[in-house]
Amino acid sequence: MKTIAFTTLGCKVNEYDTQAMRELFEAAGWRSVPFSQEADVYLINTCTVTSTGDSKSMKTIRRTAREHPGADLIVSGCLAQKDAQRVAIEGVRLIIGSSRRGEVVSLYEQAVTAQEQLIAVQSLEHAPFERLQVSGHENRTRAIMKIQEGCDRYCTYCIIPYVRGSVRSMPISDVRAEAQRLSDAGYREIVLTGIHLASYGRDTGDTLLDAVRAVSESESLDRVRLGSLEPTLIMPEFLKEAQKCEKLCPHFHLSMQSGSKSVLERMRRRYTPDEYAHAVELLRETFPGCAVTTDVITGFPGETEWEYLETEHFVEQIGFSRIHVFPYSRREGTIADRMPNQVPEEKRRSRAKRLIEIGNKLEETYVKSLIGREEEVLFETQDDNGLSVGYTRSYVRVSAKAKAGEIKQVKIISANGKTLRGEVL
Repeated sequence: MKTIAFTTLGCKVNEYDTQAMRELFEAAGWRSVPFSQEADVYLINTCTVTSTGDSKSMKTIRRTAREHPGADLIVSGCLAQKDAQRVAIEGVRLIIGSSRRGEVVSLYEQAVTAQEQLIAVQSLEHAPFERLQVSGHENRTRAIMKIQEGCDRYCTYCIIPYVRGSVRSMPISDVRAEAQRLSDAGYREIVLTGIHLASYGRDTGDTLLDAVRAVSESESLDRVRLGSLEPTLIMPEFLKEAQKCEKLCPHFHLSMQSGSKSVLERMRRRYTPDEYAHAVELLRETFPGCAVTTDVITGFPGETEWEYLETEHFVEQIGFSRIHVFPYSRREGTIADRMPNQVPEEKRRSRAKRLIEIGNKLEETYVKSLIGREEEVLFETQDDNGLSVGYTRSYVRVSAKAKAGEIKQVKIISANGKTLRGEVL
């Protein structure tokens, strides 16, 4: 039996795509093994969202080709879509980019038969939603489900619309069917994700809440969690209907990027700090105690010290439960790459460090606010001492004496940094 190993760089959407390709190879009679082991084929699903993503992807490709000279490599994902010739080094048998992943097995066999390197990267213009299927994940309690592909926002710093194509959505019937498969496989929570999740259904006439309701129909499923959202989606009508979805977790990741109005304008984001703050206010009114998390970019072209401080103050004003901070990374081919007044890398990183420190304090404050409360926890892993680690509905890490796979009501008794300690009731 031939063996194949997989590794994923980048986002949760890539993780989903990798799992779908893994299942296709396994259905064709292949055996998947850990990437650290010897295999006949290595599949590397690449990222290009930042220059660091490019670097890590190329480093992984070169190292794998060097360490396994007798094996074939398959390279997929965003970097392959953006620059197929760059990844076409010796040892790479197949390059498929961000499409044709459902054909990966037959395309690989075609390349082997021809005894040549096959570049099967296609234009994503007018591409349909690629119907990949996933029925399992390495995590046995929480599954990722990609229901949307592509983006048409064209923020000035972002390369993703060019390497993922336009907005495409999984049909509601497929959403329902895949959720049932995952539920039947024993998953208790499904995370809905996409490249621009808020755009789900724009091409099909459906809405994101239609997808939430379709997933929730699986009776043995306990939780539905949403991936990254745009603050412009958070309107009273949306929240009124979302509140009716009992399985929806009160954890909302609202993409922000900057707390400065002028920087947001240069980024071509479609909201102001005031509009963002109003969206958070509506969320907290509808879902009291909910977790609100975000992404922030520091050192965007032209960002002055005052504009950076506006972001600092805004982050503290909102009181996020967690923030992900990234120093700005120049991407060739984007508008921001050609902007004047590029911020020196050292300053970008120092600002990121300052903001990370603020974010850590905010996260610890939110975590401590749960002490004394009863929280529903889905336990995922178990150690040799009988303690398990799981997550609340608001996605806070909890350690308690329980079994992996269980959902329990837990009394929170203490906090150690960002992890809570609890007692099962």
